[in-house]
Amino acid sequence: MALIGDFTKALAQLLDRRFLLVLAQALGLTVALLMSLAAGAGWLIGFLPETVALPLIGEVTLPLSGLGVFAVGAVLAASTFLMIPVAAAFVGLFLETVAEAVERRHYPGIVARTQRGWRETIGETLLFALALMAINIAALAVYLLAGPLAPLLFYALNGYLLGREYFMTVAARHLPMAEARRLRRRFRWRVWLAGTVMAVPLTVPVLNLVIPVLGVATFTHQFHRLRARAAA
Repeated sequence: MALIGDFTKALAQLLDRRFLLVLAQALGLTVALLMSLAAGAGWLIGFLPETVALPLIGEVTLPLSGLGVFAVGAVLAASTFLMIPVAAAFVGLFLETVAEAVERRHYPGIVARTQRGWRETIGETLLFALALMAINIAALAVYLLAGPLAPLLFYALNGYLLGREYFMTVAARHLPMAEARRLRRRFRWRVWLAGTVMAVPLTVPVLNLVIPVLGVATFTHQFHRLRARAAA
């Protein structure tokens, strides 16, 4: 199966210096964000009054030092669960770097038509992250009603969204947007399948940090393979 070949080539390049740099940058930004949240939580506690008047009880002294420790501890505890998804979101800022690394190694004769600037990259990453969250929140009722079929619906929906985003990220480097969309629509089922394969391990801690990198690398191979097939 061609998709397995695409993924195998992406996996073989995982230790590429540029791949590792993207992962290191994403992890560093994640740790910095979570530490800032912890510091901010402790700082905000300092603005609370030492005493508050409660109905029927009267004045109560707040244990500010204890609340500060609790707030910081709560953020740090939450970081166990937040680190991976937040880091995966930060990886999105560097996806084009991954595509470029793949093309330099495997498609040296092909030059990118265009590259996104930092402002465009940040904007598109934020929009995609917000859209992904909003669509999944909107679909929550469907997931609850679907019962045992909920995981399949979740993976199918997110597979479509991820496949669309990753494929277009790569295709836009080489084709006008209208042509890139036509190519994606022509091979929509293959793109959807590849996105679904990427969506499954995104729910697994640690793997969901690496998968966005492997995903874009896989879609880079898929794009060039499907583009060549369409031109044949």
